[in-house]
Amino acid sequence: MRDLFHNLGIAEAIPPAEYDADNTPAAIDLLGFESALLSIHVGVGGITFNGTNKIEFKLTHSDDDSSYSAVVDDDVIGLSSVGTGGIVLALTTAHAAASIARVGYVGGKRYLKLLADFSGTHGAGTPIAATVIKGHAHSRPVA
Repeated sequence: MRDLFHNLGIAEAIPPAEYDADNTPAAIDLLGFESALLSIHVGVGGITFNGTNKIEFKLTHSDDDSSYSAVVDDDVIGLSSVGTGGIVLALTTAHAAASIARVGYVGGKRYLKLLADFSGTHGAGTPIAATVIKGHAHSRPVA
């Protein structure tokens, strides 16, 4: 059996909770790793999403943890395309069952931030969480 425990790093991008407004994105430092996979967990929608009342997950990256820019198609894999402003997942229709979305980051920047951007009216919260799995560590075992 191969050992993943000592070869991967994990960081919390969005703490698990029920949200009805934007989160404050944490900076995820990829120093010492060559790859990253974002795992976005969404529970049953607190409202029926539509084009006005929606949640858009926006991924940005930075070299210096100061100036962030939106990712573009060439920075990620696993998506058909990235939306304006770095949208990697958009909840714009009813979300009746929990789901997990995967987004592979292949850009060359050191820092990532993931924003759950709420638009419209959200009278009830939606359970959300996101994790960044960092791979291809330069130094192993990963602590």
